[in-house]
Amino acid sequence: MSTAVKSYAAVDLGASSGRVMVGRVDPDSLELAEAHRFPNRPVRVPEGLRWDVLGLYAGVLDGLKAAGAVDSVGIDSWAVDYGLLDADGALLGNPVHYRDRRTDGIAEKVWATLPAGELYAATGLQYAPFNTLYQLTAARGSAQFAAAKRLLLIPDLLTYWLTGRQGTELTNASTTQLIDPGTRDWAYGVADRLGVDLSLFAPLRRPGDAAGMLRPEVLEETGLTGPVPVTAVGSHDTASAVAAVPADGERFAYICTGTWSLAGLELDAPVLTEESRAANFTNELGLDGTVRYLRNIMGLWLLQECVRAWGAPDLGALLLEAGKVPALRSVVDAGDAAFLAPGRMPERIAEACRDSGQPVPATRAEITRCILDSLALAHRKAVEDAQRLAGHSVDVVHIVGGGTRNALLCQLTADACGLPVVSGPTEAAALGNVLVQARAHGLVGDLAGMRRLLTRTQSLTRYEPRGDTRRWRAAQARLARD
Repeated sequence: MSTAVKSYAAVDLGASSGRVMVGRVDPDSLELAEAHRFPNRPVRVPEGLRWDVLGLYAGVLDGLKAAGAVDSVGIDSWAVDYGLLDADGALLGNPVHYRDRRTDGIAEKVWATLPAGELYAATGLQYAPFNTLYQLTAARGSAQFAAAKRLLLIPDLLTYWLTGRQGTELTNASTTQLIDPGTRDWAYGVADRLGVDLSLFAPLRRPGDAAGMLRPEVLEETGLTGPVPVTAVGSHDTASAVAAVPADGERFAYICTGTWSLAGLELDAPVLTEESRAANFTNELGLDGTVRYLRNIMGLWLLQECVRAWGAPDLGALLLEAGKVPALRSVVDAGDAAFLAPGRMPERIAEACRDSGQPVPATRAEITRCILDSLALAHRKAVEDAQRLAGHSVDVVHIVGGGTRNALLCQLTADACGLPVVSGPTEAAALGNVLVQARAHGLVGDLAGMRRLLTRTQSLTRYEPRGDTRRWRAAQARLARD
């Protein structure tokens, strides 16, 4: 194994911002630095909510220019959304945002042909109104869809523009509701019954596969000297983040925090029971044959929307005040689709508390505490339910992603779960992205080896649970009755 230090550019696109990070790796060290960060601002046009994918691509190019010489590039992003290309490979329009309303009522139309239970047994994917399958069903009949010859998920689209080569990376494809988690291939029967033409999709790639070389025009624009390979990583950002969970062994739960909270377990096989479907757990694919068995929770989106409505007050001061508010005074269901759309979040949270007969949070600190208590409670329930449904016990909860900066949320999650919480790394998705590239180029070993390197090199914080969990159980029961 080579001992030379190599540099890898990790393009990591989130729902509110993108970044290009540079990881410097050898078998004994792992350093990550930010080269460029840029906003991701969805745009509302007459036909609905759209991603500014050209702006994102410009940010990627600027980031690669700022990164300087690198040995490889990898791209990860949020899931489910896609761009459509015509027969010449040209983009037919800005990709539709998953929060767009076009999928309202679409799932019921799909289930009329393929019942929800059968769909879950075949794909293992939770119900979410924006799943790619429902987006495709909603798009049928449009002029754009009729002209489409290729569908590329967001990271695959950007990879195509960088390299000229098309592919569909597996971890992200597993969020489309068109992948069989047992075979790790397309769910051909589902596609046939629902009339989905799988030839729209480019061939599947796995994390670590070669995805092409930067085109000469890209080299010229970024100032990089070729050849520079692009490597397929866990292109669903959660897949990359879970790969960067610094766990020892298998008895751990993880919570990937940010706009969403993705809480669950890493398993060797999917859980496809009716009970699992009813609990709305999903089976998404991870590295090395693993399954990400998790539940989507609304996450820090709730707080982000409140902060936006309040005119961006100082978050540190707000969290300090929230820490002084009595615990569990009022809680809401942090997984409720009622909170999915943007706008009026403080009022909607207050209304939910009023409608359920709880004290109505009035101040910013009270609303913030309600959100954080509710998220911790949702984390607790997801971790509990995952263990029960999968028959897989855990001793520790790892929190990775942006929520690691929120010490109050981390401590409340430890309290709620009654388990120690290990917080960090913050840039988990970028680190997982870098490590898959490094492994593809022979610098690190298997998934366990990647995690040992993370444990040695990254800053981690441990939170021990305080008190007992009885008050959390009571709050959970109260919420279940509402």
